[in-house]
Amino acid sequence: MSDGARRARSRRILTFAARRLIQLWWFELALPKLGLAGVAERTRERRIRRLAEDFRTLAVELGGLMIKVGQFLSSRLDVLPPEITSELEGLQDEVPPVPFPAIRELAEAELGARLGQVFDRFDEVPVAAASLGQVHRARLSDGDADETGLRDVVVKVQRPGIDQIVAVDLAALRRVAGWLRRVRVVSDRVDAPALVEEFAQTSLEEIDYLHESASAERFAESFADDARVYAPAVVWERTTRRVLTLEDVTAIKINDTDALKAAGIAPADVARVFAEIMFDQVFTHGFVHADPHPGNIFVTPLAPVAARGDGQSDTSGPAWRLTFVDFGMMAEVPTELRSGLRALVIAVAARDGRAMIEAAREIGVLMPSAATGELERALAQLFERFGGMGFAQLKDVDPQEFREFGTEFGDVMRSLPFQLPERLLLLIRSMALTSGMCSGLDPEFNVWDAVEPYAARLLDEERVDIARDLAAEAMKSAGLLWRMPQRVDALITKADQGRLSFDTSRLERRLDRLEGVARRVVSAVLFAALLIGGAVLAGPNPVLGTTLMIASALPLMHALFAGVMGRRGRR
Repeated sequence: MSDGARRARSRRILTFAARRLIQLWWFELALPKLGLAGVAERTRERRIRRLAEDFRTLAVELGGLMIKVGQFLSSRLDVLPPEITSELEGLQDEVPPVPFPAIRELAEAELGARLGQVFDRFDEVPVAAASLGQVHRARLSDGDADETGLRDVVVKVQRPGIDQIVAVDLAALRRVAGWLRRVRVVSDRVDAPALVEEFAQTSLEEIDYLHESASAERFAESFADDARVYAPAVVWERTTRRVLTLEDVTAIKINDTDALKAAGIAPADVARVFAEIMFDQVFTHGFVHADPHPGNIFVTPLAPVAARGDGQSDTSGPAWRLTFVDFGMMAEVPTELRSGLRALVIAVAARDGRAMIEAAREIGVLMPSAATGELERALAQLFERFGGMGFAQLKDVDPQEFREFGTEFGDVMRSLPFQLPERLLLLIRSMALTSGMCSGLDPEFNVWDAVEPYAARLLDEERVDIARDLAAEAMKSAGLLWRMPQRVDALITKADQGRLSFDTSRLERRLDRLEGVARRVVSAVLFAALLIGGAVLAGPNPVLGTTLMIASALPLMHALFAGVMGRRGRR
């Protein structure tokens, strides 16, 4: 990428942002001061939608990281209005593929050998092309196949020059974030620089294929004992920071219901197992696939199990499994966050709005000072009207009622100091994609049914923890009570023998200090009295007045230096 191209790309991003910020200043700040707030209010929805449309056009034209920016913003329901998030949520990571000669050049430079030497076959037409890289099918050479036990693989190759594009885009975004920090209407709602750094960290991890390889292996280890889940093996010998070679695990896409039925697999069963596995990632393993869209999850039918001794097939094992791919975007769930999520899940299962708010505070979603009365009332209405409904039942709700409630609930949420912490954003994205996928597989799918078993289990664990803590406290108290008679008897014995003593040195030192302070206060009062009296008498009796003012110096010196001299004496 030439210097001119880099400057042109940066200039286009900054120009787009500057124009929109000027528009924001004019309508949201200038017009209300001129008494034209009604004009800004009437045109706000149309302006916001136009802004989202223009940004979508910019992202598609520029490609690279800007498509990721749009996808990132589409999940920020906490800081962006629905007009923007709904427009951007359909932004696809599909772009024209890079010509194969450029891909060949980069791959050979990374692997240090010609593709014909490394692979028996390398398909020139990519399986998929995205903004950061593209995927090709290949077949390992005989030597590599014997060593790894794999033959068919997929090779993920970065787009040439993507490192430079990412650097240019991040530099421009950081500059825009600096501008936003100075706009109060924005800074009151969101920490823009922190938002950009959060996005930058995720993006840089996504273009580091060594990081993705390590995540793939960690995911596989987490589910090593679960026959329902599989992840492709990494061919480390043919993997670098910009080239990733994996076992080819292509199978039925999870949302291809016709293919699932043709293979004898019920889509509703897939939905149930998929939801269970995603919740296992959150609450058991603390390591979550944050991009579970249909292209990243396959349903793999398993070969029939060998016949038993009686000639019958063993059908006790699963007939299929879920295979996950693309581990560039993963969400960590640390212990403290898992604790807050546990409280949140229990509150949701119990339909307890107040407990949900307390859990949100624990997670860090709500500031401690947030006034949450309106939110608690909105949650109570939500549970009363829609609690427990599945997606199929929600379709029967009057659309106007649903839309009005959604608007009101969204206004309440955006009125609060509410922002998703960095560690929670990818997790929410993952759960949103999971819910949408399951409802697509099974129209009767009810997310509450998937949550409640975990809530019951977590509640049981919490009861066990409480019981364990109470038992520990009881044992501690019992030990104290058991030793109490002996300690009291020893104390009485010492008193009878005249050997009971008390260490009052610290109390005496404190009393000495208090006595010193009292003396200095008296000296200060005496100084003020002598000085004021001398000043008053200086007119009618100059000699007496002057004498009193001179004499006031003695109590003044005592008040100022007695404490210092006392401390030195004690040393």
